[in-house]
Amino acid sequence: MDKILFDNVLPDVFVGNVGLQSDVWRREVEFLKGKTYLLEAESGKGKSTFCSYIVGYRRDYSGRIMFNDVDLRDMSIKKWTDVRKYNLSYLFQELRLFPELTAFENIEIKNRLTKFKSKEDIVKWFERLGISDKLDEKVRILSFGQQQRVAMMRALVQPFDFIIADEPISHLDEDNSKTMGDIIMEEAESQGAGIITTSIGKRIEMRYDNILKL
Repeated sequence: MDKILFDNVLPDVFVGNVGLQSDVWRREVEFLKGKTYLLEAESGKGKSTFCSYIVGYRRDYSGRIMFNDVDLRDMSIKKWTDVRKYNLSYLFQELRLFPELTAFENIEIKNRLTKFKSKEDIVKWFERLGISDKLDEKVRILSFGQQQRVAMMRALVQPFDFIIADEPISHLDEDNSKTMGDIIMEEAESQGAGIITTSIGKRIEMRYDNILKL
């Protein structure tokens, strides 16, 4: 997948909002593989909605969203399964970790499906992110910031053309935010992938090719 196109997309909830000003909604916007994008928005402007559209969890919009020349509305369940396994990685704002599993198990449960990273690679990430002592701790007892780091690692144990990260550093300090940004950039660059990250104020530090306002 080389391109994601938003063609005159408008969430149904915004219909009738004649004063809506956005760099994305009701416009033609391309997101290209290999580029890095930041979407900034106030609460309620459709940030998580935007992410849900890209990964196919919601369809309550007018207009078209295209992967290359394929309309998302025309994709089969089988095609979506393949896209989420090989083309798109998504770091959820609400994380969606398994609380009864350890930090490492939460990552390994996905890595077993993709066989994308070695245990040594994952352990090095834990060390860089300052949570090597949490490797075998149950996720339910970790802080939200620690859980964010675990969720980020899980998002990276797969091939992808684009990674979408929804408010990935909301509970991280400056040092850990920078480290997370560095790791995401390294992984994206190694695959020639694009990055789309969102923020309602606290942005992850990266070399952005384009900053858009929702």
